[in-house]
Amino acid sequence: MKLSFTKMQGCANDYIYLDCRTSGVPENIAALSERLSRRHFSIGADGIICICAPVTAGADAMMRIFNADGSEGKMCGNGIRCVAEWLYTHGMAKPKLAIDTLSGLKTVTRMGEGLWQVEMGTYTAMAAALPAVNMGEGPLVDLPLQVEENLWRVTCISVGNPHCVTIVPEVDSLKLEQIGPGFEHHENFPERINTEFVQVVDATHLKMRVWERGSGETWACGTGTCATVAALTELGICPAGEDVHVQLRGGELTIRVLPGKQLLMTGAAETVCEGTTEV
Repeated sequence: MKLSFTKMQGCANDYIYLDCRTSGVPENIAALSERLSRRHFSIGADGIICICAPVTAGADAMMRIFNADGSEGKMCGNGIRCVAEWLYTHGMAKPKLAIDTLSGLKTVTRMGEGLWQVEMGTYTAMAAALPAVNMGEGPLVDLPLQVEENLWRVTCISVGNPHCVTIVPEVDSLKLEQIGPGFEHHENFPERINTEFVQVVDATHLKMRVWERGSGETWACGTGTCATVAALTELGICPAGEDVHVQLRGGELTIRVLPGKQLLMTGAAETVCEGTTEV
């Protein structure tokens, strides 16, 4: 059977996009995501994102995310911009789109050609939201965390999915393939965790690398970038109410923390290719 797909990327966070609005999500989606996401052997991606019929009245679509290991994610900031771009270029050319996710309804606004701003909702540093155990109830800000043989200072943030943020002197030399799994599978995070390693350039400019649960290192993570700016705002390093520019391996995202711990994310979305594959 042939399967039509669109491959898209936001800051090099690339997914295979399937139009499931009529057909529904394929029954074998977990295995399909594992197989099609393999780089060098298949299409290659960080996973599959299914564009589904909305579940909220008045919404335009729903996004469901399946990581490269077949697990389902709740929210993807780079992915939702690509969903908005896909909808915009496939018959839904509206300046503002409402997209359901497993982390709630998100509003995405077109800011220019291929440029979208996402209202990411609120963040929290409370343990129950992540979830996290053995760390107190929270806020989980600037706490010690023993990961294998190393002791880190971490701030844990939920933006609809869980993140552990740690500041390092510089990010380029980090061997994330050695460090990341210890965070992801740490006993304090029963549902695993995404981990961001951030270098402070100045109060409004950061460099970041990310280890995503279920995918390993990716070149960008929208929710992780939001969590990073939220964490550094909690630490008093980044200013609330101002744009903070975060340089990732795949490009730049701009994050602003609004009153009430609301988050705005702005970044690009781009179609890489369209095609069909045998499944």
